[in-house]
Amino acid sequence: MAMPPKPAGIPRWDSAHRSLEKALQGLAKLQNLVNQPRLGFRNSPPHLPSLLPQMHQHLRLIREQYEAGLAQLWEGDYFRVYLTNLLAKLKQAIRLFKKEKEDILLENSAARRNLTKLSLIFNHMLAELQALFPDGKDRGSIYQLNKPEAQSFWRNTWGGRSLVSWAEFRDGLHRIHPLEPGSMVMALRSTIDLTCNKYISIFEFDIFTRLFQPWSTLLKNWMYLAVTHPGYMAFLTYDEVKARLQAYTSKPGSYIFRLSCTQLGHWAIGYVTESGSILQTIPRNKPLFQALMDGYKEGCYRYPDGKNLNPDLTELVEVPSQSRVQVSQEQFELYCQVGSTFQLCKICAENDKNVRIQPCGHLLCRGCLDTWQLSEAHTCPFCRREISGHENILIDPFTCKEEEHPGMEEDEDDGDLEDVASVLQELAIMRQKKEPTNIISTPCPEPELQIPPIPPRGNKPWQKKVPLPNPNSQGNGLAPWTHSRPLPRLPPHHPSSSATWDISASFPSQEGQQETRQLT
Repeated sequence: MAMPPKPAGIPRWDSAHRSLEKALQGLAKLQNLVNQPRLGFRNSPPHLPSLLPQMHQHLRLIREQYEAGLAQLWEGDYFRVYLTNLLAKLKQAIRLFKKEKEDILLENSAARRNLTKLSLIFNHMLAELQALFPDGKDRGSIYQLNKPEAQSFWRNTWGGRSLVSWAEFRDGLHRIHPLEPGSMVMALRSTIDLTCNKYISIFEFDIFTRLFQPWSTLLKNWMYLAVTHPGYMAFLTYDEVKARLQAYTSKPGSYIFRLSCTQLGHWAIGYVTESGSILQTIPRNKPLFQALMDGYKEGCYRYPDGKNLNPDLTELVEVPSQSRVQVSQEQFELYCQVGSTFQLCKICAENDKNVRIQPCGHLLCRGCLDTWQLSEAHTCPFCRREISGHENILIDPFTCKEEEHPGMEEDEDDGDLEDVASVLQELAIMRQKKEPTNIISTPCPEPELQIPPIPPRGNKPWQKKVPLPNPNSQGNGLAPWTHSRPLPRLPPHHPSSSATWDISASFPSQEGQQETRQLT
């Protein structure tokens, strides 16, 4: 898809400044309209009376930073496309007030619902602008995506660009994650294109890959969670989730999930408790499918949108047969000497290793890798080599009767024992730092990483086998997607790749609180 043509016959300086001035005027006009007392807006995200001044202020900051150089910024694709889209959305919102003078005042009217959808789009546009122009200067060429695989894919495909047309993006993604043509492609665009402008920015792609991680099964996860799952809701706000779940207060375990308004890149799950109250929570440090499966076991997430059939998501956690690591006799004996097993993660000493870092090949568990990367670290915690990606693996334990198979991969992981103490110290320091105050904790938080003692190596192996679990599991899969409903656009929290604005002062009771919020 070609970029929008530049205005003919108008000097670049005039075109850039005129468009920016129109956008500022449109924001001011819409601000006057949404401040009408009769509208009765709740101070809950996305809150237009608070969003519009922030956007106005940030655009003025960009104008101050560039001044005469604004024309050069206009020549780049991103800013021109952004302003063109902003002017269109402002015009659409102002038209609602003109045509629906009375209905716009009714909270449950179609006009009010359309205004809420536009509020979500403005919320995403503000987050994107603040992420790519954090100080008023264009930082899109150095923007860091949260997931290393996504970062490598974008930069290797489009270099320093921060915006590509949907056609370019579709073709580029198809080479890595094959896409079925037709309605599937259109549904995918409606999910990724958060700002609804038929372009995909590096920020939007970052959010998508965080929401539907892991990278290796990105589109499969999207299919199961956004296309076929009855609990997924697009374009819903915090208050609308509460209103929808009110119908299921007599059915504990009913739940729906949506994209968080205040924590872009994360999911927000609303559910009915045993007492009939409604809670909303943001899961941390785990993919959504894992959070839903854990919540099902705990009795929290059993009836998606009140329906009795809860989709089976076990297929999403299966590990391909080619991503297996065979424990050798030498490795088995080595870890027996220190009273451990090869498959146990050496950082947390709680979970089995299930992730292999590329290119160094060191192994650890997913939870520890996610925690490590929250520190903005892009290097292996053991050898400090640059992380270019990681893959899910499954470890086949050693048995005495088992003969070594030629060609079966062995991982030389014993070296990580020597460096694990320093890694644990760094993780402990990270966990001592307070989390942002505008987040919602899970109802059943994951246990803190405990620092285990590092036992000394012995001279002789113990003549005792350690019982090892077999984590293989089979999934039943899901029916092919049959739902046809609107999908959204806007992914552990990564400060360097998400919007960094603080709206806690404007939203004293927003969804992003430290404790799970109980609604009455």
